[in-house]
Order: sequence, then structure tokens, then C-alpha cells
Amino acid sequence: MALDEAIYSRILEKKNALDKLRPFNRGALAKLQETFRVDLTYNSNAIEGNSLSLSETKLVLEEGVTVGGKSMKEHLEVTNHSKAIDFVESLVSKRNLEEIDVLNLHALILDRIDPENAGFYRRGAVRISGTTYTPPSPAKVPALMREAYALLKTKGGEPIETAAKIHQKFVDIHPFIDGNGRTARLIVNLYLMRNGYPPVVILRAERKKYINMIAKSRAENDITPFLNFLAKAVERSLDIYLDSLGKNPGEYLELAEAAKISKNGYSQEYLSLLARTGKIGAVKFGRNWKITKEALGKYEKEHAGS
Repeated sequence: MALDEAIYSRILEKKNALDKLRPFNRGALAKLQETFRVDLTYNSNAIEGNSLSLSETKLVLEEGVTVGGKSMKEHLEVTNHSKAIDFVESLVSKRNLEEIDVLNLHALILDRIDPENAGFYRRGAVRISGTTYTPPSPAKVPALMREAYALLKTKGGEPIETAAKIHQKFVDIHPFIDGNGRTARLIVNLYLMRNGYPPVVILRAERKKYINMIAKSRAENDITPFLNFLAKAVERSLDIYLDSLGKNPGEYLELAEAAKISKNGYSQEYLSLLARTGKIGAVKFGRNWKITKEALGKYEKEHAGS
């Protein structure tokens, strides 16, 4: 399997720990889900250029506030994305996913923004800004999307790897005139949630790396770069869920603080390298990596004297 062994080992361990906590405390889970709704909506829209901040996104979603100086389109992108999350959650337990489900999801994302194209495949050629890649002609889109839907229905195998393949195929086909990225990220979450994982958030702070990993996987015809990027996002969500739902939440430290207590004498820079390469169980909050004392101690014990 292409997934990095160290990352995958930690994911399986954390997934198993999360499964042991089921059924989750309803109150804690509801609060956590609302936090993810805001984070997912803010980050997914921000990746596409929406200028509403995290706090403004929260106000629009939870208070129905109209933020001065922001366009109606940006407000609709927030409320539409929230409705799309509701729709994804309704599909998690559906027996069989169909093409119409994805088209309806896209229709929600572009609702009242672009009614003519909401829920319909593109009718013309498109270019992806910032890249030299040209998506396939519109005539080929329906047949190519059937391949994507086949992946979405896949049972068995490694869910994170399949989710990465679904995302890559979707963004490569670029089936819609607009809303492709947001739809792709929600479909990834749909597939992961149907396989028992919590939803994942691709952070706005990692937009450049996210785009680069998509391009790298496309250029090399190898899902590995994007797969390992996605796996780190999966691990982050598992950490957050365990921290919120577990009985003994860990205390997250800034890497500068972790360096001060490192028994192996690791510097902040070295811990940052380990975090960025997925070798240590650190979690990224915004632009900053953090780690628990437990994760640091486990890694140092495994690498004592190295």
C-alpha cells in the first residue's frame, strides 16, 4: 500500500481507540459536529477564495448575521455549504449511492449562486487557474464520472486510499463549471464517514500544499503524494475527536514547549520536520503544529539513542 507506514499505524491505533468509545456521548458529539461544520465550511470556502473569516463564518451560520463589506455570494457560499453538509450526513447511511446524489450535492453548493449550472455537468471546456492542466472535454465527462461513482461505491480495501483516489479522479475530471473543489472534499468526507471515520478538514493554511499534492499525484500518475497528505488530515480529525470524546484528553503543546521537555534533546526545528513529514503524531491547528506529551514520549521511546 502507498500509505506511509508510520502515519497508517497511528491512524489504525487511533481509529481503534475511537471505536471503543462508541456509542459517543450525544451532547459532546453534537458540540463537536457543530465545531466541524464551521471549520469545514470556513476552510473549504477559503481555499476557493471566500474572504469571510472563521469568526465571521461562525456568525453567519449560528446567528444568521450579514457581515458588512462582504458579498451576497460569499454569504450564500457559507449557508449553502452548511446545507450540503446536512445532505452528506443524510447519505452516510444510504444503502446505495447514485449519480443523482452527487448532482444534488453540487446543486446545493451553487444554489442561488449559479442556478443555470447547479447540479449539471459543465457544457464547455474549462481551465484550472494556476496550472497547465486541461481537464477532459465536456463530452467525456459523464462516462468519466461513472468511474468516479464506481469508486464511491467501493466496499473493502483501505478507505483512506479509496477516498484519495475518488478526490483525485474528481478534480482531474473537473465535471462542473464551478464548485468542484468543495464538492470533491465533501464526497471524500462522505466516503470516509460511511467507513467509520470522522469528517476531515483540509486547512486553508495548507492550500498551497494541497494544490501541489494534487498536481504531483496527477503528474506522476501516482496517488501517493495526495494520499499521504489526506492521511495527515484524517489523523488530525481522529486526534480532535479523541480529545473531545475521550475520558483522558491529552494536553497539546506548542513545538517550542515540546522541545524544552524532549528527553532526546529534539529541537523545535527537528520536531517541526518530524511533524511535516508525518513521522511523529503531531496535529496542525491553523498554521501551527502541536503535540501531546504522550505522543512525544512514545516517539522518543521508540527512537531512543537514534
